[in-house]
Amino acid sequence: MAVSGFEGFEKRLELQFFGDDPLENMGLRLIDFESLEQVLHAVNCTVVSAVGNHFFDAYVLSESSLFVYPNKIIIKTCGTTQLLKSVRPLIHFADKLNLTLCECRYTRGSFIFPKSQPFPHTNFKEEVIYIEENLPNNLVYRKAAVMPSKNPSYSWHVFTAADQNHHRRRSLNSDVTFEVCMTELDRHLARRFFKKTGDCKTGDLAGKEMTELTGIDDINPSAFICDFAFDPCGYSMNGIDGDRYSTIHVTPEDGYSYASFECVGSVYDDDVDIVETLKKAVQVFKPATVSISTTSNSREVWTKVARAIEPLGLKCRTFAMDEFPAAGSVVFQTFTAATRRK
Repeated sequence: MAVSGFEGFEKRLELQFFGDDPLENMGLRLIDFESLEQVLHAVNCTVVSAVGNHFFDAYVLSESSLFVYPNKIIIKTCGTTQLLKSVRPLIHFADKLNLTLCECRYTRGSFIFPKSQPFPHTNFKEEVIYIEENLPNNLVYRKAAVMPSKNPSYSWHVFTAADQNHHRRRSLNSDVTFEVCMTELDRHLARRFFKKTGDCKTGDLAGKEMTELTGIDDINPSAFICDFAFDPCGYSMNGIDGDRYSTIHVTPEDGYSYASFECVGSVYDDDVDIVETLKKAVQVFKPATVSISTTSNSREVWTKVARAIEPLGLKCRTFAMDEFPAAGSVVFQTFTAATRRK
């Protein structure tokens, strides 16, 4: 393991709002780009590519992704970004649209280089204190927990908060969120995320090549993909499929290689579709270690995860489950290669 390098593990923030929307359900999508840039400046990242459809807008960032729906914002950043500094300005710009925060969810894995993280991300306790100081008082149902793993390097950190009217909303919600973190990527496959020496292609063109070369475009063939390749290595993509998003981020450097895959679905989705999607995503990278967080209102969805991952030669080593306000059930599983690489 390298002493220091680029931090692949992302921090993820999801904010849900409610309120009257007189302009055809545009809501948070009415926040202008200049205001979004102000938010991202505070976080210490920028937009490199963007796409949108009838349902939401998706931005590829210099450090991961941003999704803006009429009633929710999801922002996910890696490296040494200060993600939680987005909370206050996002609430401010939503308030200008007469939208009120009703739910907050913050999740992340265990950083590879924790000592490199700036305030307020120096440790989970500091993060929780910072979030709570910046949340409005109406979010009275709050919970923070570290979901354990046999290997402490792969613990899962979760904070959620909700107001009186939304803390049980998940019971009516069929959404499922899968957050997949992969380390120790296959070296040969990881090399596909390096730009060739002398390659002068733009990030968009080089990203499209990587998407096709690696089979990422086959994970969900019906999704429209907005992709970007970084210099000299690294890759990000957002997929748009109706009102659902997916996203992949890759840090391919040997010694601290990392890739993430996140997607949303429904508890009513066909089991085969969920299994195949997760299987395809992991096969792109053939990692030695995988951790998967499944957030849903169903206690059964997580069983599909093992069915997807274990046939790939990865054995489930850790299982943890907890309940959170508004989020519902969060199940955290870790898998490692049954036969360790030499």
